[in-house]
Amino acid sequence: MSDHARTARAFAALDLRVRKRVAGLLHGEETGLRLGPGSQPEEVVRYRPGEDDVRRIDWNVTARSTEPHVWRTLAEHERETWVLVDETASMDFGTVDLEKGDLAAWVTGAVGILSEGPGNRMGVAHLRPEGLTWTAPLPPRAAAMRALSRLPASPAEAGSANGSRPTAVAHPATLDLAGAIEALGARHRRAGVRVVVSDFVEPDGRAERPFAWERSLRRLALRHEVLVVEVVDPRELELPDVGPVVLVDPETGHRCEVWTSSVRLRQQYAELAAAHRAAVAAAVRHAGASHLVLRTDGDWVADLARHVGRRRVVRR
Repeated sequence: MSDHARTARAFAALDLRVRKRVAGLLHGEETGLRLGPGSQPEEVVRYRPGEDDVRRIDWNVTARSTEPHVWRTLAEHERETWVLVDETASMDFGTVDLEKGDLAAWVTGAVGILSEGPGNRMGVAHLRPEGLTWTAPLPPRAAAMRALSRLPASPAEAGSANGSRPTAVAHPATLDLAGAIEALGARHRRAGVRVVVSDFVEPDGRAERPFAWERSLRRLALRHEVLVVEVVDPRELELPDVGPVVLVDPETGHRCEVWTSSVRLRQQYAELAAAHRAAVAAAVRHAGASHLVLRTDGDWVADLARHVGRRRVVRR
């Protein structure tokens, strides 16, 4: 199967799953605060000949008042969405059907589908070991297709997944997540939606607050609507009882042999992992961003649908 056919097939499957679960929960238009061109009625006023559109006459109010009335709408604007995807070494890990990096690509595609709307555009920033790369904004569905084209058909293709050529490479000083978030806020200032997809594994192994990326995320959330998607694999939360194993830190290459049959060791590992996850959640909440945790062994589309549904209820 060709790369294009494989991407189209993956996109069609994702489009069906997302729309089946999330249809009607998220709209692409950005609702303004003033009256103007749009589709959502805001108020009903008396009809002014020559000024108001007769197609917006409210016949119910007109019948009750015996005078023509029209409804005016809230202005709707194009929404700009940017997704920052962590593609560092720690994302190349998975013990179930998906690696964390693959799940991040699927989530990026889902964001593109959910962001669809007239005039809307979506761009993607990729945080990689060699730097931060940007891909030019496209209509959301095209951007979703581009994100899925990076999914490898086999592990051998992981290093050469096709996709759009980057438009810029950031300075090496922004190789960490904090610098990438800071660059995202500085490069694209127009208010919109910003999505950060990462496992939030610190290269130095830090598991306590404050994290280096907290301040950057807080500044980003002051201007934009920010969604933080934390990608987790079950083996990062608990160690299985499989005897002696060699653990390798993907960020630093450090190797450590551990005896997983030790109940005390497994308990300490689970407690430290839970503490780290709780610290990340607290940091995201303190920054004023929305937080969604997706697991490689879970139904991430259902989790995304529930999160979007809750956010819509809160907005109402």
